[in-house]
Amino acid sequence: MQITAAQVKELRERTGAGMMECKKALAEVGGDIEAAVETMRKSGQAKADKKAGRIAAEGRVEIAIEGPRAVIIEVNSETDFVAKDANFQQFAVECAQAALASDATDVDGLMTVPVEGQSLEERRAALVARIGENIRVRRFERVHAAGPLGAYLHGTRIGVLASLEGGDAELAKDVAMHIAASRPICVDADEVPAETVEKERGIFRAQAQESGKPPEIIEKMIEGRIRKFLGEVTLVGQPFVKNPDQTVGQLLQANGARVAGFVRYEVGEGIEKKSENFAEEVMAQARGA
Repeated sequence: MQITAAQVKELRERTGAGMMECKKALAEVGGDIEAAVETMRKSGQAKADKKAGRIAAEGRVEIAIEGPRAVIIEVNSETDFVAKDANFQQFAVECAQAALASDATDVDGLMTVPVEGQSLEERRAALVARIGENIRVRRFERVHAAGPLGAYLHGTRIGVLASLEGGDAELAKDVAMHIAASRPICVDADEVPAETVEKERGIFRAQAQESGKPPEIIEKMIEGRIRKFLGEVTLVGQPFVKNPDQTVGQLLQANGARVAGFVRYEVGEGIEKKSENFAEEVMAQARGA
């Protein structure tokens, strides 16, 4: 029997297990989703069944480096308490090392990578069963640097990889630290999406027109605000955190270097967190008991 993508998707949503594990379980039971859920529960893979829908917006960022190659990865948990658990931390390290060593191109592929005789997905499912929270590997990205590679972790919640052309390792680390603190969206103005610039231009135009000034003055006001905006959101335009009198662009130029690229991860960014009243949550749990 051919297993469809829709069946795999439904089983993944029900169990929180990886794509390959779901496909295998469905094949074993002839495509019967309920039977597949039961089979995975028995094997421990689906301990996350009721937990898979719970929002995991805490966790940690890990970085693994080997020579000019590096990977940054975000692994999520539901609570900060679990994010500090030694077993969770070890799992995050294993994920980072597996991502660095493998050729997986996405999270689904990464979760099939074997670690000590088990796939990462099997290890994740076992950890969910042990800890009792939804845990997921959210994203990862590899960097292969031709020049100096800078890595910086701010605690466990923010991580940055920055690759340079020119300069040295110390400069690369300083740039990575700056990126962690200042959140640039790209290296320079050429990389800022045109739609982002136009959106800001529209906002500035609406604000400037309220001034009642002549059109030619308004246009100059808009262009001035656009230049300021680009300086705030681009790496090279921002004041360097260690020396605000100097922009990052000036720092790089003084050292004969340029930024080839960077990746910045912050735990939970972009995830809509669910806010609940604690008393109501306790009552809801009591009603469901």
